[in-house]
Amino acid sequence: MIKQNFMEKLLDEAEVEWKTLEDVAVKISSGGTPRTGVSEYYDGEIPWLRTQEINFGEIWDTSVKITALGLKNSSAKLIPANCVIVAMYGATVGKIGINKIPLSTNQACANIQLDYKVANYRYVFNYLSSKYDHIKSLGTGSQTNINAQIVKKYPIPIPCPEDPEKSLEIQKEIVRILDTFTELTAELTAELTARKKQYSYYRDKLLTFEDGEVEWKLLGEVVKLQRGRRLVKSELEEHGEYAVYQNSMTPLGYYHENNVKADTTFIISAGSAGEIGYSEVDFWAADDVFFFLPPDNIINKFLYYFLLTQQRIISGQVRRASVPRLSKNVIEKLKLPIPSIEKQKYIVLILDKFNTITTSITEGLPREIALRQKQYEYYRDLLLSFPKEA
Repeated sequence: MIKQNFMEKLLDEAEVEWKTLEDVAVKISSGGTPRTGVSEYYDGEIPWLRTQEINFGEIWDTSVKITALGLKNSSAKLIPANCVIVAMYGATVGKIGINKIPLSTNQACANIQLDYKVANYRYVFNYLSSKYDHIKSLGTGSQTNINAQIVKKYPIPIPCPEDPEKSLEIQKEIVRILDTFTELTAELTAELTARKKQYSYYRDKLLTFEDGEVEWKLLGEVVKLQRGRRLVKSELEEHGEYAVYQNSMTPLGYYHENNVKADTTFIISAGSAGEIGYSEVDFWAADDVFFFLPPDNIINKFLYYFLLTQQRIISGQVRRASVPRLSKNVIEKLKLPIPSIEKQKYIVLILDKFNTITTSITEGLPREIALRQKQYEYYRDLLLSFPKEA
């Protein structure tokens, strides 16, 4: 267990000097964007990073690649691996990343190439990550953007500045401890990814039936679809008893009444049209929600799991417009298998177990990952709380 006085012992009364990022860097630069209308500038082999791909982790690839010609004819430039990258614009402002490969970036990235004789790049990454809220608060304008000058002048504590070797040893020890937590989180995340694939495999396998094995009906022939009722915003409550679903799986608000009972499958018809949900508690369905009222020979949770296997088909039928729409007719035309009640119960039992492992925030892997992340953040803040902070 790390005690509160751990930093005092590690520093052993050594001085801590507050330097700017510019002081500990070889170079701090931003990138650029090749002209989007020129096809010869894109689909090349040079990774080109955008801020939406920065999220407090390592960057091993980018979704967009540019050509050597695009690099030459823009402000984009190649940076070496192991730079600390700060997002400066938009929704991701203040987020931090490390590029593990040489790459180029757009102009919204501040790329910090550190002086390895003064600062450990993972030490700087962890410190700036711990200051995310503060960095973000320095932004201006409607999108709270920051600029390269703010990044260059941002203060960072450097222990034992007069003894670079000892300074790097202290930084390395801090990084070693924090990496222990991040490695465990990475292992759990990889395990969760594997379990999700396993869950999808068994869900599809359990809900695939041979010809003649079960009866198939059009969904609209056996299941009643009912549209919810509109609520105006003034009716919503901050702490009402029942969640109100409108155009996404995130509740729009809360209300003191419900119009749908627990154990009900529902689907969003506008906004996030095509998203499928299931509620174990009573809730309020607004007018952009269809909920299902199956007969006695169809278990509602079985219907939910089957509809998840049809997600791609349903999404493909969403009418793309300024507000995406899914018609009731599309849902009613889906073919629904109707195995025996005993078979439905068995399928639900198996899939519920996988669902708990992959989605539960109280029992499964997501809970473990969340706990490990909190543990990492606690020790990160403890380890990086230096005396005489600027």
